[in-house]
Amino acid sequence: MSTLGDGTRAVRAGLPAPEQYEPSLPGPVFAAHFHLSGEPVGPYTYGRDTNPTWTHLERAIGELEAPGEEVSTTVFASGMAAISAVLLSQLRAGDTVVLPDDGYQALPLVREQLTAFGVEVRTAPTGGDAQLALLEGAKLLWIESPSNPGLDVCDIRRLVTAAHEAETLVAVDNTLATPIGQRPLELGADFSVASDTKGMTGHGDILLGHVTCRDDRLAADVRRWRKVVGAIPGPMEAWLAHRSLATLQLRVERQCATALALAEALAKRSEVTGLRYPGLPTDPSHATAVRQMRRFGSVVSFELADRETAERFLDALRLVDDATSFGGVRSTAERRGRWGGDAVPEGFVRFSVGAEDPEDLLADVERALDEAAR
Repeated sequence: MSTLGDGTRAVRAGLPAPEQYEPSLPGPVFAAHFHLSGEPVGPYTYGRDTNPTWTHLERAIGELEAPGEEVSTTVFASGMAAISAVLLSQLRAGDTVVLPDDGYQALPLVREQLTAFGVEVRTAPTGGDAQLALLEGAKLLWIESPSNPGLDVCDIRRLVTAAHEAETLVAVDNTLATPIGQRPLELGADFSVASDTKGMTGHGDILLGHVTCRDDRLAADVRRWRKVVGAIPGPMEAWLAHRSLATLQLRVERQCATALALAEALAKRSEVTGLRYPGLPTDPSHATAVRQMRRFGSVVSFELADRETAERFLDALRLVDDATSFGGVRSTAERRGRWGGDAVPEGFVRFSVGAEDPEDLLADVERALDEAAR
């Protein structure tokens, strides 16, 4: 399937071989245990270890992450379960990990836990490849590019090359881009990680995460961690996720095109500052982004004058939900500072572009900005 287009691959990914009178995508398998006599050598033994519905989804994600290659994907109950599985399966007391200091809001919580376990945690911003300076002696480098919520981009190939020269493993959180926009394994990363709650499933109704690797030993470490902590997805969630992947390319194409149009419109508004979108030619990260990204994501970030202005803007929107998360078919936006975990100004807005008609969405934003300025 390596020569197929993204849309063709997405609609066919992970499907089993055709079988007469059977559905093309089998329904979810609800089972805590399976018939099992003699030695437990079969593929399905107990519901915390394996499930046929997971198998189909994991194959599908693997085909999207690395078309035409043999890779191993493990799905989890959430994005944080996937993130934790990589970090906690690889790091031991006395090890060093390099994290971004401008990444996902829950990373500071992870940092606290790692420190409590005796792991040294170093942090640096995503932009300017600043993590390069901290690699000496590190066991693992964690990259988030584009970063959430600031949308900075680093040169993944450059960091991977330097890390591997220092015998450091590299994990890339690819949640914002999805495999339709960026493929970390092709850029040399050891782990591609994502919260599939966001753009991968795209409907705001599933919590899910995954880890994909080429190295069988690393994959076994991650899979063992899932078994130990029981961070498993339900079969219904896994089936819904697989069904949702069929529209991934359609959704992402529409969202990215509209996100660029939104960024271009916002760039013309004098009350908007700090505008970031990697696909915008004037964005500080654009030159790096175009070298490694195929599409630039659905999220645009910007600043309004203050907290009150941002909240008036959000209240005035009619086609956009004031909600957290991103990547869904319905546009959402939020004043990110309300959570308290991101180093952003009070008027900072993270805007996730959905699949609405672009003209309607842009008109709604322009009207809300006008009302917020009054």
